[in-house]
Amino acid sequence: MAVDLMTRTSAVLSVNGGSSSLQLHLVRVDGEDPDAPETVIAEHAVDHAPDTPPATKALHDFVRCSGMVSIRAVGHRLVHGGPWLRRPTLVDDHALAAARRAASLAPVHVPSALRLLGTTRTLLPDTPHVLCPDTAFHAGLPEAASTYALPLAWRSRFGLRRFGFHGLSYAWALRRAAKLLGRPVTELQLLLTHLGGGCSVCAVRDGRSVDTSMGFTPLEGVPMTKRSGSVDPGMLLWLLEEGGLTPSELSEGLYRRSGLLGLSAGRSADTRELVPAAASGDSASRLALDVFAHRVRGELAAAATSLDRIDALVFTGEIGWDQPEVREAVCAGLGLLGVRGGLAGNRKDDGPISPPGAAVPVLVVRPREELQIARDTWSALPSERDPSGVVGHRATT
Repeated sequence: MAVDLMTRTSAVLSVNGGSSSLQLHLVRVDGEDPDAPETVIAEHAVDHAPDTPPATKALHDFVRCSGMVSIRAVGHRLVHGGPWLRRPTLVDDHALAAARRAASLAPVHVPSALRLLGTTRTLLPDTPHVLCPDTAFHAGLPEAASTYALPLAWRSRFGLRRFGFHGLSYAWALRRAAKLLGRPVTELQLLLTHLGGGCSVCAVRDGRSVDTSMGFTPLEGVPMTKRSGSVDPGMLLWLLEEGGLTPSELSEGLYRRSGLLGLSAGRSADTRELVPAAASGDSASRLALDVFAHRVRGELAAAATSLDRIDALVFTGEIGWDQPEVREAVCAGLGLLGVRGGLAGNRKDDGPISPPGAAVPVLVVRPREELQIARDTWSALPSERDPSGVVGHRATT
């Protein structure tokens, strides 16, 4: 990693740990101009779990080689903030305790993120660190959308509710879509879907999330690359009581051996491999893609009932951005919503892929969680002006 700058500049270090990857970015944020674009001045990605030795070494090297960059703050993606962390939050003992309480709600992500946070704080002990919960964007979900039909005693005792995820991605995609459509965020009603390693759907009305497919954990909703998405809870009880599976076996199967991987009979969790395999006649790959598109369509249609109209459908996430065959399959079944197929292929930048004059424009937005992390981190610093406007921050209050 090299930083090619003539003068010393200030930046936010964005730390985005996934279940099996780590993305590091140095992002310049203009705190004086809320509309100024964030700029990535250095980046590095590691295809290893974020708390493994290769990822730790990459983090050390990235910080050490930051050169002329003054790291003003570090923003950490936190997949689940639970009911305790509902907006970007400066790291202190209270915030750490709250994040640890949320660890069991996203066991694939949060524990490793907290270990990574500890490593980063050791490297940069005098720099403020900020936790940026993916759940914050959905913190203001309407009660009808966030409440599970479960006994009140359970909901009260355990805090059971729909939290929603991919909030950093949705906050960025919402802001970009508003700019592409030339309309204020607060006047838009959108359907959005983040399709990547994890997948979900979101409905946004007037700048706020009003429905989403993921719930108490990042396991609910549409099938994902390796996660099952929603399945009959009665079937899970049967597998435990009659099928002889242990809770750990059930968890392993649902989180790591289901989704596209399970549907394709173990062939692949990657749509870039499944699409050509299906085209060449592999029936398991075809089934995986068909089930995936069917379920995404169903969740989009369900989320649409929370809107009065659909100003646009927005695809983001790695699959949403880079897999035109999946986008086409999803949109081809949404005619009742005014969405049609016949989409253009991949773009080099954000923008429309639907034909001119489409009743419901279809947009693609490149996933840029690192920019939203930087923006939210800057907004959480007590001495800095909030550059985030209504996007994301309004939804966390």
